[in-house]
Amino acid sequence: MKFLFKLLAALVLVAIVYVGADHLFPKPMAHGAMAVQHALGGLTRKTVQIPGFEIAYLDGGRGEPLVLVHGIGADKDNFAQAAPFLRGVGRLVALDLPGFGESSKPADADYSIQAQVEHLAQFLDALQIARAHLGGSSMGGAIVLAFARAHPERVQSLWLLAPAGVGSAQESEMFRAYRERGEFLLFAKTPDDFARVMAIVMSHQPPVPYSVKRELAAAAAANYPLHTRIFRELSATPAFLERQVAGLPTPTLIVWGQDDRVLDVSGAEILHKALPNSQLIVMPDTGHLPMLEAPYRAAADYKAFRAGLAPAP
Repeated sequence: MKFLFKLLAALVLVAIVYVGADHLFPKPMAHGAMAVQHALGGLTRKTVQIPGFEIAYLDGGRGEPLVLVHGIGADKDNFAQAAPFLRGVGRLVALDLPGFGESSKPADADYSIQAQVEHLAQFLDALQIARAHLGGSSMGGAIVLAFARAHPERVQSLWLLAPAGVGSAQESEMFRAYRERGEFLLFAKTPDDFARVMAIVMSHQPPVPYSVKRELAAAAAANYPLHTRIFRELSATPAFLERQVAGLPTPTLIVWGQDDRVLDVSGAEILHKALPNSQLIVMPDTGHLPMLEAPYRAAADYKAFRAGLAPAP
């Protein structure tokens, strides 16, 4: 009994020390927490140069590469929670697109979907990846879809997590707020706004240390001018990717949260009908970021999808 009491007391002390350090030293504690998350996924942070940009990315594992592309206002770590559950699927690569995360952010650069498709091609060339499985969340989904249309010979399969650009879908809460009131619900103008952003993108937020939330909030506020500019430019001309990629034969898994407030779930069935070799999973009680809200389920569904594909030649 005394041993158990001492063990409990020691655990309580460790918890108090951790919480105190997490609040007093947020930057190093956040970096430490993310390093642990990367290690759990077998990922290492690296950088590579492409024309005009330095690209930061996570890389780990062996086998057929799965290259993951984040959405607007996000970064490569959107996939870090799911990475431990994706072990064994092959080599995992998650990049920060130009303009996002730790990659270069020149103010005058072109961050259109077509430009990002070209940047993605340059990134794959720099890593000597001739052909890959591609995954994309939100804006990243639109980018990898456009990439598959432009370079079908380089894409083995697609994993689309609530991809942007389905123009005939019903208007979402996020787009309605932008159209009616000019509000940017996806972006935090100040660190205090970050909690509101997280509330709209996820139905159930995973537990995140204070230090990580603080660093993410500070980064979001610093990127607010550039990211809202990119959003305005992308929204100026409505996209209808479902028409542009109609008939694309690439094997595709479409995943959408039933409670998505950023991109309406009606886009899921529309895109499914447009892509003849696609599978659709609508996840109940889930918002815009399934790989963060339900990383085990999202990874398991993806691994099942990959297991059903014909072996690569």
